[in-house]
Amino acid sequence: MADSSAEKSQKATQHRREQAREQGQVAYSQDLSSAALLVTGVLLLQVWGGKIINASGSFMRYQLSTPGPLSVDNGAIVAQSQQLISTLGRALLPIVGLLAIAGIASSIFQVGILFVPEKLKPDFKRLSPMAGFKRIVSLTGAVKLSLGIFKVGIVAAVAATVLYLRREEVLLASTISTRELAPFLVDIALSTALWVGLALFTLALLDFAYQKWKHEQDLRMTNQEVRDELKNMQGDPQILARRRAVQRQMALHRMSDKVPQADVIVTNPTELAVAIRYDPNKMIAPIVIAKGAGVLAQRIRRLGLEHNITVVERKPLAQQLYKEIEPGDPIPGQSYTAVAEVLAYVHQLKVTIRTAGNAG
Repeated sequence: MADSSAEKSQKATQHRREQAREQGQVAYSQDLSSAALLVTGVLLLQVWGGKIINASGSFMRYQLSTPGPLSVDNGAIVAQSQQLISTLGRALLPIVGLLAIAGIASSIFQVGILFVPEKLKPDFKRLSPMAGFKRIVSLTGAVKLSLGIFKVGIVAAVAATVLYLRREEVLLASTISTRELAPFLVDIALSTALWVGLALFTLALLDFAYQKWKHEQDLRMTNQEVRDELKNMQGDPQILARRRAVQRQMALHRMSDKVPQADVIVTNPTELAVAIRYDPNKMIAPIVIAKGAGVLAQRIRRLGLEHNITVVERKPLAQQLYKEIEPGDPIPGQSYTAVAEVLAYVHQLKVTIRTAGNAG
């Protein structure tokens, strides 16, 4: 039976995800970017296509109606080229700019802002004919080929459906004038391209969801990998345990020195313990000299009993002091009244005990 620790049964840690991202391993669908550009381009052509045609037609009419120069020199060629670039640039710039924005937005939607310089380095292994042949005949290559054939089928089906729904218009196209035929053909082409693009965009969204799922599966870790990563990030567990033991011993040693100086120990009653000291001649307010939970709380109470320090059970006060105050800090104003009542009670208790002792 295989060891279960060899199975990738654990979700990827944040460190594993960051490492994969730094290496460019992210969930990305090229089809989604291509489909987004196709849909955006068709929509832009529907909006600005007429302006491009009008600008191109105006430029052609101007060129054909204007007599050409008798002599052609470099200056005339440069001027004509500049005029052509300026005319077409003004018409095409909105489309080209918005297409660039759409391409960038589709990438940011999938992977966020990511720059991996390693991906820019040339990989000469990809130039190997044998490696390329292995990719083609592999299972992955067969799956990609099948998906490609499926997409071609979807495109053909959507295009045929659009043309079928507009079959009456297509059949009547032979009766319209040549001037009306061109806009009709453009409308048919753009309408078909838009529906094809939307179909491909839907398939691309499904592909992106699959890529995210596959990426998560590839990042999953075995139990041993999780332990190794924890060890690398935090150090050897035995060293950490030894370090915590040393820190605990040091805390107990400091506690043994501080607790005997306390005037009262406030408890919760067994989970928490806070030792408080107050010297009105030297302190403006009482201070917390030690606190602990669990084993440390038991240690504080034991030291208090050994040195005849009064232990008072005040559950809300102990919780507040343990949560808000560190050893060495003075009591804050909102807790001062409650602490003063405890100190007054301890003082009165000591006076009563001393009086009873003197009377005896």
